[in-house]
Amino acid sequence: MQRYNILWADDEIDLLKPHILFLENKGYDITAVNSGNDAVDCCEESHFDVVFLDENMPGMSGLEALGHIKSMKPNLPVVMITKSEEEQIMEDAIGAKIADYLIKPLNPSQILLSVKKILDNKRLITEKTNLNYQQEFRNISMSFGDDLDHEEWADIYKKLIYWELEIDNTENKSMYEVLNMQKDEANTQFTRFIRDNYESWLNDPNVDKPMLSHQLMREKVFNKVKKGEKSVFFLVIDNLRSDQWKMIEPAVTEYFNVEEEDTYYSILPTTTAYARNSIFSGLLPSEMEHKHPDLWVGEDEDEGKNNHEHEFLERQIRRLNSDIKFSYHKIKHTSEGKQLVDNINNLLNNDLNVIVYNFVDMLSHARTDMAMVRELAPDESAYRSITKSWIEHSPLLDALRLIAESGSKLIVTTDHGTIRVKKPFKIVGDRNTNSNLRYKQGKNLGYSSKDNLLEAPKPERFYLPKLNVSTSYVFATEDQFFAYPNNYNYYVNYYKDTFQHGGVSMEEMIIPIISLNSKYGK
Repeated sequence: MQRYNILWADDEIDLLKPHILFLENKGYDITAVNSGNDAVDCCEESHFDVVFLDENMPGMSGLEALGHIKSMKPNLPVVMITKSEEEQIMEDAIGAKIADYLIKPLNPSQILLSVKKILDNKRLITEKTNLNYQQEFRNISMSFGDDLDHEEWADIYKKLIYWELEIDNTENKSMYEVLNMQKDEANTQFTRFIRDNYESWLNDPNVDKPMLSHQLMREKVFNKVKKGEKSVFFLVIDNLRSDQWKMIEPAVTEYFNVEEEDTYYSILPTTTAYARNSIFSGLLPSEMEHKHPDLWVGEDEDEGKNNHEHEFLERQIRRLNSDIKFSYHKIKHTSEGKQLVDNINNLLNNDLNVIVYNFVDMLSHARTDMAMVRELAPDESAYRSITKSWIEHSPLLDALRLIAESGSKLIVTTDHGTIRVKKPFKIVGDRNTNSNLRYKQGKNLGYSSKDNLLEAPKPERFYLPKLNVSTSYVFATEDQFFAYPNNYNYYVNYYKDTFQHGGVSMEEMIIPIISLNSKYGK
């Protein structure tokens, strides 16, 4: 087992001999000095894993020694020890980035806890996390045999995300392979659940069903909007998975309290063209095609599929006989994000402000197309990390701070998630077949096996448009992606291990929807 070196500086160091012997018996090597100057000299000459500094020493004080040590070795953990409980001393020490703060008289367990928290933190967290997940693994796996409903599947997905993030914080991520196997099994069972239930959700008014994309604004947004009260901001971050939300949540909750964290299910296909248009129109795709033919853009058209979200939203509001004043903003570039920040005060005059942020979608596409981004985000953990870094340095965070300071309510969601695809699935289509890797629409789709797919031979039962009488849809499930037999190796090499959406998986379909209240309480 690794031995750690501790430097302890106190002008009454002899009185601390029992504590030093206690730590040495626990396996720590202690160097004892009785002045701040000696502490600084020792740090300059030798390596230590942690430093204990008495705050009130004659000559160079503990706070002064702390400043010198941090300037030499900024990452060396320092524990400040003092008899004083003065707030100013505490603030000075904390401001100098101490690792812990102990108040005399000391007791052995208090000291040992501080040392373990600093030096053995990762090992202890790893051991405890791995043990707890091993215990939970059996419970989750056994639940797959039950007849789960949509709420229970959402709960399983939340549990798997929780453990994925917990394991991600362990030293060697030794349980990651086991977790990934359990996620794969969960998605296999989830595919069967969707195959058995999705069509009835859309067609049977009496069946138990989750909230779907087209119901989202009626059930979670419009009921929060009240004329004459504070604005409601509805933020849709394109392509945001639940695990990515958990990464950006700490940044958002600097300014907001979470009032409610819920889920809804994305419609199929889980793509921006279908799912996000469904959110803003309040309609399913075939209903959009029939009721708003001037706005709907089909698969056979070259025009962008999401150029009419503002109009869809406006017509949904009109259809609901609402006279709310609203705005719509789509942010695709940093400059647009900065313009949004500058415009926040003007938006406070609206009842509802809808903001679509496209960064995460652009990140997933960039990761597919650019080798450098693939290197930066080789797996889910790194992908989450980039999302976290983005929010922390994005104009969006400035906008959220201003929204919170105004006392407005915030609702955060997305239109669909993504999954990292690994297994190619051969499919044949004519030249009019769409290019998405997770679903195909066409009249002559050819494939050898139906076992791992979700088929929609009658698109009208899925409320999907038909280009002609023989049009059908097929959806990839789990971590598959479609590849054509010609150029097969190119497709496999280029798209394997990329993040895609459009098909059936927990990651793509189970979507977070979070309602937040300002911490400023205006």
